[in-house]
Amino acid sequence: MTNLAWPMDERPRERLLAHGAKSLSDAELLAIFLRTGTAGTPVMVLSRFLLQEFSGLRGLLTASRRQFCDVKGLGPAKYAQVQAAMEMARRVMDEPLRQGDPLRSPEDTRRFLTSRLGTYPHEVFAGLFLDNRHRIIQYRELFRGTIDGAAVYPREVVRQALEDNAAAVIFAHNHPSGVAEPSQADISLTKRLKEALGLVDIRVLDHMVIGHGEVISLAERGLM
Repeated sequence: MTNLAWPMDERPRERLLAHGAKSLSDAELLAIFLRTGTAGTPVMVLSRFLLQEFSGLRGLLTASRRQFCDVKGLGPAKYAQVQAAMEMARRVMDEPLRQGDPLRSPEDTRRFLTSRLGTYPHEVFAGLFLDNRHRIIQYRELFRGTIDGAAVYPREVVRQALEDNAAAVIFAHNHPSGVAEPSQADISLTKRLKEALGLVDIRVLDHMVIGHGEVISLAERGLM
């Protein structure tokens, strides 16, 4: 079935142009991205199947190359398209926090960290290293772990902060489960890092936990 064979109110591209991208469902947005279906499978049917197969857009867009390409109708070319689209989105979200810029707002910081950490299937612990005017020196992914957690070594964090000549740091890590609620281990780690960095006069401004669509600040919770 071609796009022209669809009823007018089911043509995603026309609906987007008439009503805006926000008016489209996940399946309709995916259909525009895929452009065509496969032999015997219209693109809207393929889109709905993929969303079910990968449990939604997030699962599809963060699937490994093997998982993605194993599905009939997909392949290396479409996987490359997905990765390029994801990277463009990250770069757009990164623009408010370019290296050398001061932090403009907590919301910019949240968006930046979510774009970096929100799609990993395993836990990653990162630091946003800042100078004494809260301008960004460097974003670094410091430790990676399994879905069960990452081992974080305060001595290595202090070494990296000194190497970057940082005056302050914002920590962040993701919860691959999607639940952003900080654990007792997260709170204890933050206090240990704050104490270790305090010995070399580097301030810990915050520790953010990234979930699926949610970011929790330990500083705002009074947990530091």
